[in-house]
Amino acid sequence: QVQLVESGGGLVQAGGSLRLSCEASGRSSSTNAMGWFRQAPGKEREFVAAISWVSNTYYADSVKGRFAISRDNAKNMVYLQMNSLKPEDTAVYYCAASMSVTSLKAQRVDYWGQGTLVTVSS
Repeated sequence: QVQLVESGGGLVQAGGSLRLSCEASGRSSSTNAMGWFRQAPGKEREFVAAISWVSNTYYADSVKGRFAISRDNAKNMVYLQMNSLKPEDTAVYYCAASMSVTSLKAQRVDYWGQGTLVTVSS
């Protein structure tokens, strides 16, 4: 069993930056791929970014060039650096873990975090 705990959300002005962190309580094959999803009010949850065990990265077109995902396998941590934030980035951000990036991007996720709210004011 793996637990994911996010931190780092908050309120920021447009153009600002935030860094989200996700700590995994254990290591299993289900943490081979880690990633972030978000869900804005009234919208479906959507893929944001993913990272493989060897740190290959993948991004949604809407965040490419602005967000950066990284991981520290020794610490069981994954991070999402968010720069040039826009009001449309406002959402609850969820950390996710899966056996593969392909599964994760398809939302075939083994573990979800509880979510952390990011609010970007205009």
